[in-house]
Amino acid sequence: MAEFELAPRSPLGGIRQDFGGVSLSEPAGLGIAAIAVPRGGDAALADAVRAVWGMELPTVGRYSIGTDGLRLIGMSPDQFFAVFPCEGPDAARIVATALGEAAWVTEQSDAWAVLDLEGPGVRAALERVCPLDLHPDLFAADLAQRTLMEHLSVIVMRLAEDRFRLMSPSSSALSFLHMVETSARNIVRGGDHGA
Repeated sequence: MAEFELAPRSPLGGIRQDFGGVSLSEPAGLGIAAIAVPRGGDAALADAVRAVWGMELPTVGRYSIGTDGLRLIGMSPDQFFAVFPCEGPDAARIVATALGEAAWVTEQSDAWAVLDLEGPGVRAALERVCPLDLHPDLFAADLAQRTLMEHLSVIVMRLAEDRFRLMSPSSSALSFLHMVETSARNIVRGGDHGA
């Protein structure tokens, strides 16, 4: 009988590219866990999150930053995503241990392809495929909005002035990457590096 050894691989293979005005990279060692609020447990979860990560629960469409670089995204009234540095498939275990009975937690790390985009041309690249208005006066640094980009579901987060994080289901990771790469290449060809 043949022996096989499997090794984990990120959805985008650790890609890093620079298009001149826009660079994109798949962040390494990122864990994602979904947090659901038990019925009637809003106050208990808010207390646990405050005690463990030193932050308030974000409202839907926003994120909060806690200790250890953890970002908590408000996905719906009773669901959050915890996104944080984590090696291996332990994100759910870490979050569940931290929050105890205040939350129901499931592993999501392998379910999402994640790209960080940055540079002076990042908005010009995104505006070609993203229907959201990403102007800095409207898209604040703590927003995390769901949208469709070329028929793909994407969560868009603004991390800094010219830096965004995109999250899309890993089942369509290559289509997601192709969309972003094509848009970044097009602004370089067109000479459009403005924000």
